[in-house]
Amino acid sequence: MSALLEVNGLARHYPVKKGVLLQKQVGTVRAVDGVSFAVNRGETLALVGESGCGKSTTARLVLRLIEPSAGSIRFDGQDVTRVDGAAMRSLRRRIQIVFQDPYASLNPRLTVGDAIAEPMQVHNIGNAASRRAKVQELLRLVGLAPFHAERYPHEFSGGQRQRIGIARALSVEPDLVVCDEPVSALDVSIQAQVVNLMKDLQARLGLSYLFIAHDLAVVKHMADRVAVMYLGRIMEIGDKRSLFRDPRHPYTRALLSAIPHPDPSRRGKVVPLGGDVPSPMNIPPGCRFHTRCPFAQERCRQEEPALRDIVPSHAAACHFAESLPDPGLNYAGGLSEAASRRLALFASARQRAA
Repeated sequence: MSALLEVNGLARHYPVKKGVLLQKQVGTVRAVDGVSFAVNRGETLALVGESGCGKSTTARLVLRLIEPSAGSIRFDGQDVTRVDGAAMRSLRRRIQIVFQDPYASLNPRLTVGDAIAEPMQVHNIGNAASRRAKVQELLRLVGLAPFHAERYPHEFSGGQRQRIGIARALSVEPDLVVCDEPVSALDVSIQAQVVNLMKDLQARLGLSYLFIAHDLAVVKHMADRVAVMYLGRIMEIGDKRSLFRDPRHPYTRALLSAIPHPDPSRRGKVVPLGGDVPSPMNIPPGCRFHTRCPFAQERCRQEEPALRDIVPSHAAACHFAESLPDPGLNYAGGLSEAASRRLALFASARQRAA
């Protein structure tokens, strides 16, 4: 399977300045700090992690909505960071975005039909008649009626607005759609409808998705591969089945254990994470997760682990990825009591060794 999008060493750093007239740089916020991944044609790569880990910044870097501090972004073999003008406009037609908030992403002064047709006008696609026909086709495709084109965004529910946002993104027939938490602002039942719609559209149109999310239950249904971010870096990346069945990074295990179980009586214990997420302006030395990791050792405090293959198509940035105890995680999330005891014994042994 060939890669449609290739990201290597991508970084975005923001200088922190102090002073009014004579400003002095006093620090740097490393929002994204050396991220590498690929999105293959026709697949969905999910980028997950806690709020503030750099997921949305990565999405905007891929789209060149903000400029990278370092790294490269190659789309279909072309370096996105080195193009401008007409070449960049042509690329923007092939890479579209669905935003998180369906209430803020649509212009309240435009009818739905005008909002969907606007990208076609910007890219000089068709004439007025063909654009109207395309708008009606897209509305049917996302589960709305053609007459909805004459209405305004405030006349629709949140789920309907997100369908309109999807139709707008598809109006220029893109190859890659960046989905920046597209269902997090919706009710659970509506989330399922929108996710199923996106999967149906992917199968029908051959789309690739970069799917930004923090809800692993949604990711489990949507993604083919999953990349887990923490403090601007990818901690683990791999095939969805491999990562959910056998996570090799302690942070991934903690996230998976927090997935709600449909039967609370069968839900295992949640893996606790001590402390708070460090500031991206003051990232800890060594492994950036060691301040919260229950398995951290002296090496973790001094040496930053590289993202390396543990098994084929599954990589983790952990010095002890191969030797961590079996987490006992099931597909629905949660830890078994036996697995919880094993983790507690492992943590106690580490503390005694320290």
